[in-house]
Amino acid sequence: MPNVSWSAIPSRSRFMIELLLAFLLTRFPYISIPFKWFESYFHELSHGIATLMTGGSVSHIQLFPNGAGLCFSQGGSSILIAYAGYFGAALWGYTIFLMATQKQTIRFTLTLLAITVAASLLFWARDLLTIIILSVLIILFLLPLKLKNSSLLNTLLRILGLMIILNAMASPMVLLGLSSQGDAVLLAKMTWLPAWLWVMSWLAFSGYMLWLCWRKVGRKKGVSK
Repeated sequence: MPNVSWSAIPSRSRFMIELLLAFLLTRFPYISIPFKWFESYFHELSHGIATLMTGGSVSHIQLFPNGAGLCFSQGGSSILIAYAGYFGAALWGYTIFLMATQKQTIRFTLTLLAITVAASLLFWARDLLTIIILSVLIILFLLPLKLKNSSLLNTLLRILGLMIILNAMASPMVLLGLSSQGDAVLLAKMTWLPAWLWVMSWLAFSGYMLWLCWRKVGRKKGVSK
């Protein structure tokens, strides 16, 4: 059976357990804080990437303890940059989940993610609080490397990917109760399309990313233990 020993695709029942754990971890007070930082970081990183891809430049990013964040940039496509935050966070969550379905690359994946955060710290972090938060995220990516059980590493990373997707789904919902701030309001001002429509599009995309995770599980019976 080729590649079976390298597969870390969970069974459907295991996936549901991991999804439940991801949901609970994003809801517990205090415990959920560092996991909100992950979604906030990938949200602002996506803004930054969209800025660079559309010809703009990024000055710096700023992260806050409550999971909020800001990306300061100049130039580029304002619409694409504003839309990229929640869209990119959900995409990052799915990508991380996908990378966590392979045992042989799990340590490389964690290291690569830590390097990505470290690069953001080096080039885009200016204030002390953001530096501290990004440093914590780097440690959280590198700390599991001490574990010898690669299956456990895959499980932890899959749960993290699911948490990022769930946070990317929950965060835009908050914008529905805000009348004067947030990416959806900014997009509404730039396009004349209502803010709720942008929120719904983010929710739909995040749901699609979650469905792709389920489809990955359903495509092949899991073998992780």
